[in-house]
Amino acid sequence: MTGKARSLWRTDGTLRHVGEPQWLTNEILQSLMAAFEDAGFQIYAVGGCVRDTILNRPVSDVDLSTDALPGDTVKIIESLQFRNDVWKAIPTGAEHGTITALAPSVGGTYEITTFRTDAETDGRHAIVAFSKNLEDDAMRRDFTINAFYADREGCVRDLVGGSADLAARKVRFIGDPIERIQEDYLRILRFFRFIATLGTYKNGIDQDGLAACAMLADGLEKVSRERIGAEMTRLIADFDAAPVIGAMEQSGVLLQILPGASALTLARLIDLEEQYPIEGRMLRPKDVPTRLAALGCDDVEERLRLSKADAKKVALVKQEAGKTTPSHELGYRHGYLPAVHCLLLRWASLLQPFDESALEDIWLGAEASFPINAADLMPTYSGKALGDRLNQLEDVWLKSKFSATKDELLRLP
Repeated sequence: MTGKARSLWRTDGTLRHVGEPQWLTNEILQSLMAAFEDAGFQIYAVGGCVRDTILNRPVSDVDLSTDALPGDTVKIIESLQFRNDVWKAIPTGAEHGTITALAPSVGGTYEITTFRTDAETDGRHAIVAFSKNLEDDAMRRDFTINAFYADREGCVRDLVGGSADLAARKVRFIGDPIERIQEDYLRILRFFRFIATLGTYKNGIDQDGLAACAMLADGLEKVSRERIGAEMTRLIADFDAAPVIGAMEQSGVLLQILPGASALTLARLIDLEEQYPIEGRMLRPKDVPTRLAALGCDDVEERLRLSKADAKKVALVKQEAGKTTPSHELGYRHGYLPAVHCLLLRWASLLQPFDESALEDIWLGAEASFPINAADLMPTYSGKALGDRLNQLEDVWLKSKFSATKDELLRLP
């Protein structure tokens, strides 16, 4: 922990305060939370915003939790004004207790959810019961590090022992891991994703959680491929993904969602990514589709319901990794970054070392422009013959590594 972070902790090791992050101190959120307190309700910022603030990580979303019922939440929001701007209440998930508060002109958007418990679950969906008890709400969450509640003053409540786990960078299920997973089997993948994000594998993975994930891996069949794909793409984007994917493989979780997949080539790929000279033309070439292709699952695109763009990229790097297309031609045909990704996957698949000189060839190709166009060959050639002649000359030009001039190409028989 940094010195600043230590000041937020009590001497007994529990989290005391979240500090004064911008997301909490801004007037928009303060006015919203004050309106709930003035109406006699509790309201807290909950989960990731608190956790990531303590870890000095960027906070993108601030979720709020309250004991106000959804109807009360709507009334409070719609009675609120900020600088003469009327807030709007959007019932984004009212049946589950979630209302979105929107202040259009000032741009404030917050999801506010009533304290709740899971009355009934089937591993995919939950029927919730609303509660006035903060502990009920905390106990239904997934991991201890996701169950911190910060009030408007920044004071933190930790009802599930998350402080010790956060200090140790440990991902641990709240209560019985088996029960938490059976409530929502996607929590298996979330378990591994948070391990990758926090780097906790370096200190060992929680064995109770890992054992529960292994035992219940077949429950992922109940989860939609879209939800699985969203978690996997977020997980594999982390720089420390390979050891965690390896743990998924050993536990049987990876096989359950991506038959035939392995972490070995991914580990080599990430090692090659780390060797990319960052003083060059870009940052290290971390690319989610390329990393997914490295797993070796034949139908990863379909199993993870990837977007058309990502599926196209997976197909490209797989195809080029299995070919011997020269570096300069890769750059010419696909552009600099895609060509780098193709080459990295090829090197990882064939156990080849990083070759910095190939980057220059890729750049040369990415900047090259074929000097012949159709008009240069007409009317001597037309139709299919014209296309064949253009392709023939382009092949000669590529084999010359772009050294053949326009005149030389036009003089060829």
